[in-house]
Amino acid sequence: MTKGGAATAGVAAVGLLLAGCNPGGEGVRSEGSATSTPAPRGAASSSPAPTATAGYKKINAVELLKHDPNVGTDVKKSLAKPCSADEYPVDVTYATLTGGDSPDVIINVMTCGDSLGIGAYVFRKRGDGYENVYGNEQPPVYASDNKGELEVTRQTYDAGDKVCCPSGEDVLSYHWSDDHFTQYDSDHTDYSKTTASRTTVVDGSVSAGDTGSED
Repeated sequence: MTKGGAATAGVAAVGLLLAGCNPGGEGVRSEGSATSTPAPRGAASSSPAPTATAGYKKINAVELLKHDPNVGTDVKKSLAKPCSADEYPVDVTYATLTGGDSPDVIINVMTCGDSLGIGAYVFRKRGDGYENVYGNEQPPVYASDNKGELEVTRQTYDAGDKVCCPSGEDVLSYHWSDDHFTQYDSDHTDYSKTTASRTTVVDGSVSAGDTGSED
């Protein structure tokens, strides 16, 4: 199920969400996941100039997702209990995507066993709470910030591929305008099984690159 585009309702109370203050100067702030899950190969984040993320306030991402009516049942079930101790498989990034006075929150939810991305969301500050303005629950999926734009990566699998070894990935780029995210670009990369080369398709154009060593 993919949910995106127009802003959706579901503003949670600030008492459940805000916990502490950590001042800083970067344009993007990331909280590490409980499982130390690496972002997909096409989902590297790039920090913009210092903006509203300086002096950001940390949120309780798990509680935010649990109380949001737009988050799917399967994702909420995965957050019913931590993977170990009090650690949940959740990545949280604070970035400026929607141009607000407060930083937006990018949340990625993964499975405990294989760290497969099962939900990617963007929450925007609204009043005393946060509003879900983007959601993608088509695994495997991972959302990130790329110079102030939302970038969503979905790894692709051929028959017989293991979870660890996808055949490629799709990268979708979104821009915020008129109170919603609009997709403006996409590209697809086929991974080489030997890691010697890969083929990338960008807007219908095909390019091949050799990343292996020369004989």
